[in-house]
Amino acid sequence: MSDLPTILVVDDDPSIVELLRDFLENDNFNVITAYDSAQAWAAFEQGAIDCMILDIMMPGQNGFELCRRIRAESSVPILFLSARGDDVDKIRGLTLGGDDYIVKTASPGEIVARVKAVLRRSSYRQPIEAKMLDYGRLKLNLTAREVLVDGQSIVLTPKEYELLKLFAEHPKHVISYEQLLAKFWEGVGDKHTIRVHLSRLREKIEADPNNPQFLVNVWGVGYRFEGG
Repeated sequence: MSDLPTILVVDDDPSIVELLRDFLENDNFNVITAYDSAQAWAAFEQGAIDCMILDIMMPGQNGFELCRRIRAESSVPILFLSARGDDVDKIRGLTLGGDDYIVKTASPGEIVARVKAVLRRSSYRQPIEAKMLDYGRLKLNLTAREVLVDGQSIVLTPKEYELLKLFAEHPKHVISYEQLLAKFWEGVGDKHTIRVHLSRLREKIEADPNNPQFLVNVWGVGYRFEGG
């Protein structure tokens, strides 16, 4: 696998997509392209995106809506790209979790420079020692965002990973349903929403999901990570 950062370019104008692809690849970035929010979401779910350049006005779900959906799962850097330069759109984009807002009159060179800047701020692939959480058959490499079960790397969705990371960083600590809803679902949802996600996570990390050794229920309150 290439060690170069991967940029997802999302715009319904093929000429803009191809122009940005050329400039980014010339600066040694890997580039994935999408022409609407559905394609962009599919690429995002593959889990290999380091930064996203996101158009706002697209058919179907617009860039603002896609950003809100992604921010519920991930902190991947997002740079909005828009034909509109008014402050209302800029403020909305940044409030929703965008890392930068670029008007399409900007040169491709400036856009590439903005991408590099946001990657620096996000500490992309800094050469630091891996931070590991080791719980025997379950290990989390926080630096690489990798989870190992019995020595095998497993695939988690961004939200599953963040849930597991929260629990693993606070062993023996009870985390309530209310705390989980507030942190991961902006307070929208119920206990069933959490149970579904935790059930799927258990299926991936537990030897016996019906008799969990890591993520245990604290009946009527929430969950606790045993870490044993």
